[in-house]
Amino acid sequence: MNSFSEKLTAAIRAKQTPVCVGLDPRWEFLPESLRQPSQLHDQNEHVQRAAAFAEFCQRVIDVVAPLVPVVKPQVAFFEQLGPPGLIALGQVIAHARKRGLLVIVDAKRNDIGSTAAAYADAYFGPTASWPADALTVSPYLGEDSLLPFVSAARENGGGVFVLVKTSNLGG
Repeated sequence: MNSFSEKLTAAIRAKQTPVCVGLDPRWEFLPESLRQPSQLHDQNEHVQRAAAFAEFCQRVIDVVAPLVPVVKPQVAFFEQLGPPGLIALGQVIAHARKRGLLVIVDAKRNDIGSTAAAYADAYFGPTASWPADALTVSPYLGEDSLLPFVSAARENGGGVFVLVKTSNLGG
């Protein structure tokens, strides 16, 4: 099994660029054709928005797949829509993989012990709900909290991007 760094290097060489396309769908910035007003109740609105997020991201993937090696969906935009959003995230990841792209899931996850291991299982391995080639994680709970992610990534040919410095003013 190739390591994530080997897969990433090969993908960058094949596409001749290190560009990673972020997938951060925001309702107010989607094309009008995807934001048709709904008369539906709140939960159904989440279903409609999640479907629009999935369609938008899949369209972006279709455009960039011949050009870049990696996409990076931001989990928060999908999570805000509850279960329909997480289903849409799964659809986006599957579509990116189908188009031959590596997927870095930008979730900045972490916690202690068994909880960190559960997060790692959600993103790495044959039964992962949101199968990532790599995952962003937060180191602020200490080295021992990172080990489940590193172990799961290593076992499954995945990668871990550890948050070091952020782009926000307070970072």
